[in-house]
Amino acid sequence: MKSYLVLIVMILTLIAGPAVAGNAADQTGQTASSGSDQAAGAAGRTDTAEDDGFEADIFQEDQADQQTHAMVADPLERFNRAVFVFNDKLYMYGLEPLAKGYARVVPTVARKGVKNFFNNLFFPIRFVNNLLQGKGEAAGMEFSAFFINTTLGFGGLNDFAQKYVGIQLQDEDFGQTLGSYGIGNGFYLMLPVLGPSSLRDAVGRAGDWFIDPINYAHPWELSWGARGLEKVNWISFHIGEYEAFKEASIDPYTAMRNAYIQNRNALVKDLTGVQKPKDNKE
Repeated sequence: MKSYLVLIVMILTLIAGPAVAGNAADQTGQTASSGSDQAAGAAGRTDTAEDDGFEADIFQEDQADQQTHAMVADPLERFNRAVFVFNDKLYMYGLEPLAKGYARVVPTVARKGVKNFFNNLFFPIRFVNNLLQGKGEAAGMEFSAFFINTTLGFGGLNDFAQKYVGIQLQDEDFGQTLGSYGIGNGFYLMLPVLGPSSLRDAVGRAGDWFIDPINYAHPWELSWGARGLEKVNWISFHIGEYEAFKEASIDPYTAMRNAYIQNRNALVKDLTGVQKPKDNKE
């Protein structure tokens, strides 16, 4: 019950002051050198090129764009930096080695099937948020793709709707929905394990939790296992990108904060080229 009260207070805080006094993010997140840019470009390799780009990937943000500063308050910077270091170690010494081993054992076609399955499974989140944003046509496309992929696509393992029908889907979540209502980012947050966020997006994650099918899987080991598989499978298509991102940044923490806020702001505004449609090339 206390958790619900906390969420309500957070939402009221956002509504009362959507434009929290932001500090101009400094320029330390800009690219260190053109040589580092070449390393970032090479990091994608085959799997990344074949990935569908369904999620806007902050690691692929053009570092030069960080000259356009993201206005966001960061009153918890000391705490956020500590969490950033924790997440960095978890990724470098835990998740990425696991994903590398997973990629060596599981063929690309099978990993694409897993990726398609989870994209199809998360249909309720995108569908509901399209409706909440008044995007009736997009919601209809979501429903059509879900029906086609679930039936003709063998439970979502094959993205039949995109490959053969040409239905293009875009990522939507409750954080974007709140942003479309004019609610600002609030302040920046670095969440343990989950990564970069904001006060608005943290509330959005809580909202999406209630319509995320994985959370209703029983027993809880199945739910956690499915979420871990989805994460490791996703990382297997993006191995090397995080390292390239850090190498291209003087201050990786600031670079990630800038890229995340700019990216989320662009997603809320539905800017072309940021919210990428699915583009499977199987």
